[in-house]
Amino acid sequence: MKKLLVLLVVAALTAMTACSSTNTADNQTKNEAVTNTAANETKEANAANTTEAAKTADAGKEYSLENDGVDEALFNEALSQFPATVPQRIVTTSVPLTEMLYLLGITPVGVPTSTNPIPADFESIDKIGSPMAPDLEVVTKLEPDLLLGAESLRSTLDKTLEGMDLQKAYLRTESFEDLKLSLKVLGTYFNKKDEMNAALSKILDKENELSKLAEGKELPSVMLVIGTSDSFMVMSEKSYLGSLVKKLGADNIATSVLKVTDTYSPINMENIVAADPDIILVLASGDHGATKDKFKKEIEKNETWTKLSAYTNDKIHMLDYSVFGVTSIINAETALTEIAKYFYE
Repeated sequence: MKKLLVLLVVAALTAMTACSSTNTADNQTKNEAVTNTAANETKEANAANTTEAAKTADAGKEYSLENDGVDEALFNEALSQFPATVPQRIVTTSVPLTEMLYLLGITPVGVPTSTNPIPADFESIDKIGSPMAPDLEVVTKLEPDLLLGAESLRSTLDKTLEGMDLQKAYLRTESFEDLKLSLKVLGTYFNKKDEMNAALSKILDKENELSKLAEGKELPSVMLVIGTSDSFMVMSEKSYLGSLVKKLGADNIATSVLKVTDTYSPINMENIVAADPDIILVLASGDHGATKDKFKKEIEKNETWTKLSAYTNDKIHMLDYSVFGVTSIINAETALTEIAKYFYE
């Protein structure tokens, strides 16, 4: 009798265990189904955003020197800060603005010290120190009648240069559209319209070319990644690379899905899996720690990356930091062309 009771108890426990396992498996299946459904819904919403972005992009828009897309209010505001008498001795603390002076045929008396390249013709010009903290002694010796700086560093430079009797002007240099705006301001103020129009025309022609290339095509959703010394970050359209992607009309998931507001934001893999971007562009820079090998290790460390369509479709691309990482009007045409290849290949 005891043996019979024991057998009955064992049988009951076995049945309960099996039932529990079945419930666990059912729950896992349900959870996966919910996750997949949510991911699919997000993906569909993302695709809708992409289509909408393509519709509202520059497709079909024809740019010219008369219709260059530069914001007139911002142009007038930037131009109004320059002195009535055109200066002769200019010091610039910005590499992008140094490039613009070069394109316009204007030779400054001082340029920034930077790891980012400046035009070779300006190599022999006196270096005034870093864009954020110029050497005041060097600046004073050069006796400039205008200091030209980046708008993003205005407060820092104003504090550094406090007490100096020096005319200053600040121009935007953060995005692709900023570059066009600032070049037009400088070309107009210094009456270098032929040089300005020649440089602007190249960029506008490239915009028109890419706009026609995008007509009738569904552009991809894109995630932009940059590496720092200890992690990888997502880039919004506020970054230079983000502004190029926006110009081409693609959907940057940082804006449309992740809803980030900062230029750089930490990566949240759960949200990124749900967004499932078609293409991932990784800004590679050995100086910033985002080498190709480091990103490969990041993928090996977290297999979630391998669940993304961009991974399975071999659409993760490493970008050259010297072309895409530094705001540059000289490289803008090349940068637009290179990114467009990834979108239309």
